[in-house]
Amino acid sequence: MITVAEIKRKAENIYPEYLRTIISGEIFFPKIIRSDKSVSDDFNEMRKELTEVIEQSKDRKSFGYTITYKQVNTRKHGIQSLPEEISFQSKTDYLKYLRKEAEVETFKKNTENILNRFPALNDWIKKYPTKVIQHSAIWKELLDVCQYFKQNPKPNLYIREMPVQVHTKFIESNKGILLEILNIVLPVTHINEEYLTARDFEKRFGLKYNQSQIRVRILDQVIADKYLSGLNDIEITEEKFNNFNFPCEKVFILENKTNFSNLMNFLTLPQMESAIGIFGSGFKVGNLKNALWLTDKEIFYWGDIDTHGLQILSQIRGYFPDTKSLMMDFDTLNSFKDDWDRGEPTNATHLPHLHSGEHDLFLFVKENNIRLEQEKISQPYVMRQINKI
Repeated sequence: MITVAEIKRKAENIYPEYLRTIISGEIFFPKIIRSDKSVSDDFNEMRKELTEVIEQSKDRKSFGYTITYKQVNTRKHGIQSLPEEISFQSKTDYLKYLRKEAEVETFKKNTENILNRFPALNDWIKKYPTKVIQHSAIWKELLDVCQYFKQNPKPNLYIREMPVQVHTKFIESNKGILLEILNIVLPVTHINEEYLTARDFEKRFGLKYNQSQIRVRILDQVIADKYLSGLNDIEITEEKFNNFNFPCEKVFILENKTNFSNLMNFLTLPQMESAIGIFGSGFKVGNLKNALWLTDKEIFYWGDIDTHGLQILSQIRGYFPDTKSLMMDFDTLNSFKDDWDRGEPTNATHLPHLHSGEHDLFLFVKENNIRLEQEKISQPYVMRQINKI
């Protein structure tokens, strides 16, 4: 037999369905709660369960679920009057039982305000009614932000510069819900569609943001003197990097990790004519993809020989197909066998932009759980390989 706890759980489970009918106007009541009609073989247990269900019903409390009984000839207990159907007959019975009267009134007011300002959100509300409730205290502010973006497409301001009457952290704290509704209420022309997630909120909606810094070493002092007042180790924003066409022929991209040894690899790149070095950002190498001036350069990528390093190589080749790998081959791996470490597991099985030998290397380090980190490769070996270029 269904228990009081099960009735409560099932009543709560259909709550979103009820909220949808407020928007659609469909009839919801009476609403039958599906129940298990089997009874316990133990007579006392059966009577206890039945008593509990009856005591919490509308017959006893003047609201809540209604029980319809039926005479049943049970196998063990003979003829018994048992619940045939449990239902909520009215909105009052249902909402008072769940203690949701005030919440539903707030939901109705919020929904009316939302649809008055942005009718396009009608289907979204029907799909996600509980999200309206989750954000019930802040809908005016959310809609004000939407209105600002609608009237000021791609405003090119920092979030905290936006002239919307919300507290300074409001938009930053509510990017998830704002992303969902802005995607619906804004015209396509107001959105940078290549950016999809809340993490890229500023980029998607044309705001300024705290950009990644890209560190560059000028390996040709002539270039540094002529174009950068002699500066040969600089850090610039992603936007500035994208628009600054370094007058060089060769570009070396090194994998970035937080350990000092990898930085030393970057700092000890030798001087060479018409070349620069970029201290990469691991899988954030995507920060370079909009630097279209790189397409005219001879690009070399040097990362760890492990699953992640080879995935990054494939990723950067997706942006710049002619990128060459440097010291990411079986010869280098086997030259430093004593320095192998345990690698990181990955679910990747095929990296589309690797050459055949590189893909064989990827499968080998994946299957054998191997990593050869950049900093384990000796400086004389590094210099010999670079000098071959």
